[in-house]
Amino acid sequence: MKKLVATAIVALALVAIVGAAGYTTNFPNTGNPISEGGNWTTGGSVGLDWSNVRTTPGLAFGTQTGSTNYNDSIAVLKGTWAADQSATATVHTVNQQSGSIFEEVEILLRFAITAHSARGYEFNFSCRSDGSQYVQIVRWNGAFNNWTLLDARTGPGLHNGDQIKASITGSTLTTYINNVAIFSVTDSVIASGNPGIGFYLQGGPSSLNSDYGLTSYTANGGNTPPTAPTNLRIVGH
Repeated sequence: MKKLVATAIVALALVAIVGAAGYTTNFPNTGNPISEGGNWTTGGSVGLDWSNVRTTPGLAFGTQTGSTNYNDSIAVLKGTWAADQSATATVHTVNQQSGSIFEEVEILLRFAITAHSARGYEFNFSCRSDGSQYVQIVRWNGAFNNWTLLDARTGPGLHNGDQIKASITGSTLTTYINNVAIFSVTDSVIASGNPGIGFYLQGGPSSLNSDYGLTSYTANGGNTPPTAPTNLRIVGH
């Protein structure tokens, strides 16, 4: 990581950090769809049948209308990634809904988006804490609305600032909240792909999209992750 040297105090404002084995961002830019220097492939612009992820400084969130089911807002990192991978994110959730309105934050692993195809593993977490919350691991098989639920559990619920995590090692997929494993499944159908993020809204208006999202995201396990920009600023003289 570079530092811009001045005659006094220097600080670094991160857009994203790329290391030998990962990618980290706190979503500091405005983008619709998310780009961060062209490092993301998105579900609406590229996948066509799904929705885009957008960002405002400090937040990534979805763009669904809420009236079409299963057209999740999704985005996947570019680059070449190892098969064993994990990702961790910090959750933003306010004004939580219940009943027939569903809000989910998602981590994607071994995922790929091309025209009319979205294939990989989704680890989703409902933005609820009222007793009806759930955690699911789902395999997306490619075509729109073609998916397989691998397992679902109640989970502890999500609160603003909680941390979610997902990992794949070999054929073992594990989901976590606040570094506590919720459950694991075994599936070997999809052997490769990239990390990403997603959001889902069902049964509510599009005005709810910014009530839930992610404020930071770190993916690990890359062989050759994308090269992300940095934004350096001097804060003293």
